[in-house]
Amino acid sequence: MEAYAVTSGPKHHFFGYYDKFPWNANSRYMIGLETEFMDRPPTAEDRAVIGLIDLEDGNRWKPLAETTAWNWQQGTMLQWVGTEPERKIIYNIRAGERFGAVVQDVESGEMRELPRPVYALSRDGRQAVTPNFARTARTRPGYGYEGPPDPWEDEPYPDEDGIYWMDVESGENRLIVSLDQVVGVCYDDNMGGTKHWFNHLQFNTDGSRFLFLHRWVVADGRRMTRMFTVDPDGRNLCCLADHEMVSHFDWRDEICILAWARRFEIGDRYFLFTDPSGEVEVIGDGVLTQDGHCSYSPDLRWVLTDTYPDKEGKRTLILFDPERERRIDIGKFYAMPDEITGEIRCDLHPRWSRDGKKVCFDSVHEGTRQIYAIDVEDIVGG
Repeated sequence: MEAYAVTSGPKHHFFGYYDKFPWNANSRYMIGLETEFMDRPPTAEDRAVIGLIDLEDGNRWKPLAETTAWNWQQGTMLQWVGTEPERKIIYNIRAGERFGAVVQDVESGEMRELPRPVYALSRDGRQAVTPNFARTARTRPGYGYEGPPDPWEDEPYPDEDGIYWMDVESGENRLIVSLDQVVGVCYDDNMGGTKHWFNHLQFNTDGSRFLFLHRWVVADGRRMTRMFTVDPDGRNLCCLADHEMVSHFDWRDEICILAWARRFEIGDRYFLFTDPSGEVEVIGDGVLTQDGHCSYSPDLRWVLTDTYPDKEGKRTLILFDPERERRIDIGKFYAMPDEITGEIRCDLHPRWSRDGKKVCFDSVHEGTRQIYAIDVEDIVGG
């Protein structure tokens, strides 16, 4: 069970975040980004090449398009579109003084532009939600895009900005949750006099709800986070976690969310939150002891996650069986923590194949940033 590269240098390649499938529906192709550098944040003019990796032709790289709306942590939100997951992809672009998105057919090359960028798509590919990426670039460097200004840059929590919903077919879009609205939910004095933003959006498995994080920084420099769920039309807003810290998460199904979070009476753990009741259960207590980029396997039997660098500068890739509380470490990879750090760091951001037999991840352990895969069928099939 060895990791193998599916891209190669001298140019750098990566996919981005952990909550999407790089493989298309028939598993012939993977998608990714190609760059000329890996040792600094991208500027507004730096381009990333969007391309196909042909797994049936020696992992041949086929460039498709370019974008100037990208970052090292989450790429350009590149993903396959659920309406046609064998051949259509979506990614973000900068169009003049605004951000947008493009739906592209990887076989014909046909492109269709959308008026807003995307952060998360529903699994059926019909609806998207997004925050203001210009605001994120200033409040959480490494997760937004450089270029267009934020019209509400000087406002701590504007009522005209927040999370936008969009119909992926028509481009129809509207603001559904504002920053001012969310700050008003159980307002605390430490929320005043500081900028607020939204981050990390994800639809549940049937597209009936989505999750987002509300963040701000308090006077002593600590970043505060609350986790909310809401209907795609903005109704039934629910705060599921408000104990200062929520990090990475994944929906298990329509109502349950696995998240690394804090409960004052317990500490920092992986918790399973039930939406909207707020019921909470500890997962992997004493076994999964660190924050990581967690996701459920397609059959929901396994959790894939990772760690941040240890004392040797290595990140660990982990499979966890929740039913038997069994952890299997499937690899450790050097993170170049002295050179590639901060907003340009290379987290593993592990991702499942659609059949659950492989995982892939981004890494710099061989000196360039590349995409790697591991066959895990012998573990998850046993």
